[in-house]
Amino acid sequence: MDPDAPSTAAPSRPGGASQAKQAPALFAISSLNHNYGDRAALVDFNLELGQGEVVGLLGPNGSGKSTLMALLCGLQSLQEGTLSLRGERIVPASTSFREACGVVFQSPSVDVRLSVLENLELSASARGYFGAPARERVSAMLELTGLGERRGDVVGKLSGGYRRRVDLARALIHSPALLLMDEPTTGLDEAAFRELWARLLTTRDRTGLTILVATHRADEAERCDRLVVLDRGRTVTVCTPNELASRVHGDLVVIDCDDIATGKARLSAAFPSITIEDVPETGALSFRIDRGHEAIPLAVDALRGLLVRSVSLRRPSLSDAFLAVTGHSLEGPP
Repeated sequence: MDPDAPSTAAPSRPGGASQAKQAPALFAISSLNHNYGDRAALVDFNLELGQGEVVGLLGPNGSGKSTLMALLCGLQSLQEGTLSLRGERIVPASTSFREACGVVFQSPSVDVRLSVLENLELSASARGYFGAPARERVSAMLELTGLGERRGDVVGKLSGGYRRRVDLARALIHSPALLLMDEPTTGLDEAAFRELWARLLTTRDRTGLTILVATHRADEAERCDRLVVLDRGRTVTVCTPNELASRVHGDLVVIDCDDIATGKARLSAAFPSITIEDVPETGALSFRIDRGHEAIPLAVDALRGLLVRSVSLRRPSLSDAFLAVTGHSLEGPP
């Protein structure tokens, strides 16, 4: 085993078992392989999740995220590999796993013809809660997701953000230990996105909920404790968001001027050790450099006499890091 390879194991937590005898992970995936005919969708996938962890599966469409979620939810049969819950081997369709797991699918799985309250009452009964216990669970979920004042509203008339809250309440109605989410914020505006994640992290902090989320959004990945970077079904690295971002060095400086050819030549002369690149989408020029804010005045001075339309500075992002480690963009197919 490569000593420099990233570990897929959940990090130890304060107050846990000693190093000599560590408690088993809450959930573990071992040696999982899945093929669609001759195409490998997942190759030797391994991962351990500790209690209270938020782990992101990061990759564009086609990287294997949705296939993994479908396998974990029992929507597809396991071809090869094992799943363990608290050290005991389980199968996705088993009663014990369904009791321990909640799922938020890519498309909301609530009845748009029913009210918020009716949806949660239906979910509670499906999980075996009736009478006072059901009312307690529904009330707790309304409070947790901030839906108390909307309990009587028909779900079909709610905004996308509120529908997602109803979906989250449905998934958590039975107090699962593990929450699986497949692209949960697709289509949400920025405010709804932030609100949903604030409630997810509050729930994690209150209950110790473990979350596994599949996403192609860098801003969603930033909210995770660890990331599994997937590329064509293979695990490229497992690391924290900060560790992934550190793979990219230098700030990105983008300059739009009226004479690209002359501008590129002048910038190359001003920064001989830096590669000046074209930005095809905008016709601008870009380069990466440490302490980019100090380089901007020098760059503008080098372009004296040209019309400089705009200058921007951006810190390295997880999207940049994903591109650096895989050669593919998060926004497009691999």
